Formats: sequence, structure tokens, C-alpha cells
Amino acid sequence: MNISRFEIILYVAHQQRSTEFYSTMLEQQPTLYVEGMTEFTLQPNLILGLMPESGIATILKGNTPHPATGTGIPRCELYVDSTDPILDMQRSLLAGATLVSDVQPRNWGDDVGYIADPDGHIIAFAKRSNI
Repeated sequence: MNISRFEIILYVAHQQRSTEFYSTMLEQQPTLYVEGMTEFTLQPNLILGLMPESGIATILKGNTPHPATGTGIPRCELYVDSTDPILDMQRSLLAGATLVSDVQPRNWGDDVGYIADPDGHIIAFAKRSNI
């Protein structure tokens, strides 16, 4: 496989609300914001996209359940390597996230805390511990 760009797209209930949340969490403005898609360039070839549930439902044309039926059900997570996971979590909580689990040592060697974004997507803020 020859990948030139990798994009992770989250389906969201309210594009503007999610754009504001991720702008605050990531401390950056989107590189693309048009009706139906927001993109944040995380690395030169790594993009985080936000697409309204209604938009993807139109594309899928009833061949799968409507994305809104799964809102808030954790199905994946964004795992963010951070130099200060507590600070990053606090900023995200002020922007509208919900606390899932405080930062604490995990058995795989990272100190990790978990939040849920306004749509229930799980975000982990992690720092490699010294164990």
C-alpha cells in the first residue's frame, strides 16, 4: 500500500460545535472548513476530519444504520501523546468534554486520562511514564 495521506473522520451531530471544541483542544484552527467537512492538519499527511452525521448518512444511503443511532457509544479512541496530559484534559473539559477517567498510571507504561468529546468520542491524553 502506498499511502500519501491518512485522514481520520469523526461523525458529529453539530459541525460548528465540534469544530469549536477541536480548535480549542488542538490549539489550532481548521485547515478546511466548508459545509459538510472540517479538517485539522495534525501532521503533514495526517488529517482529523469532522463530518456531520447527516452528511455521511446521505452518502451511505441506508446501507448501514444512521450514525446518530450510535452517538455516545464508544467504538474507538483518539490516543494523543502529550507532554502535559492533565493540562490538555483541563483545556478540553473547559471546551465541553466530559471526564471519563483521570490521568493515572496504566499497565502498558503510560500515564493516561480519558475524556469524551461533545459527541461521545473517546480521547486519551497520554504521557510515557518512567516505569
